[in-house]
Amino acid sequence: MSTTFLFIGAGRMAESMIKGLQSSKDQNISIIAGNQGNTERLQQLFSLYAVETTTDWIHHVRESSVIVLAVPPDAHDAVLEKLSTAIDGQLVISVAAGIGLKKLEDNLPSRTPVAWVMPNTASEAGESMSIYTHAETLDANQEQQLKILLDSIGSSEKCTEEQIHKLTAVTGSAPAFLYEFASALINAASSYGISEGQARKLVSQMIYGSAVMLKSGLSPIDLREAVTTPGGATAAGLEILKEADFGQLIQKAVQATNERAAELGKALKE
Repeated sequence: MSTTFLFIGAGRMAESMIKGLQSSKDQNISIIAGNQGNTERLQQLFSLYAVETTTDWIHHVRESSVIVLAVPPDAHDAVLEKLSTAIDGQLVISVAAGIGLKKLEDNLPSRTPVAWVMPNTASEAGESMSIYTHAETLDANQEQQLKILLDSIGSSEKCTEEQIHKLTAVTGSAPAFLYEFASALINAASSYGISEGQARKLVSQMIYGSAVMLKSGLSPIDLREAVTTPGGATAAGLEILKEADFGQLIQKAVQATNERAAELGKALKE
């Protein structure tokens, strides 16, 4: 059965998903990319991926199986109002922060199948850790369509809506914390006389290798202990992090992220 994905919004996240879907090599997938009038951006997507593009997406709703809302949170009201006049049982997926299922259900016809997906920027490399939830109104075919989209950009985990609101700080925002850590390590490495390019290679491969070890299923505590000799050099470095209450600092960063996200979500509803 052929599946047509209609993307409303043509930014970086939409491009990541379009790229991922095309990389899946599924011959039964077609893609339409639409926005409100940025023809230059649509031409870029056409040039890169040869997908159909449109600035009049409303007229493509009925021919589409899945509608992906890849627009900012504050654009959802206008898009959903317009979409509600044309939707007829197709799966609607939002990839915007703070939206949730209720927002979609309240603004679309009763029992419209809806899902909320929170990818992260690693989707550009096909390595997203996406968290998602969906309404009970999805049929088996629509669940498969959702899976195709999720698998095309990386790994995924189903959560409750409330968990997504909280965990986006970990899967969505925390990569920025990691990049900040990586930047500090690159600066430290560079201070010992190597080039920035060499330092970046050392640090990026170290992080990648460590992530592979984590994905193997071993606990981070066990992995840490495997690197650390009591009274040794690594232990001395860890002691500095402990004195600075590194673990608590990360907890505070996650909490601050969630508190700010809640403030932004409240402002959006008002």
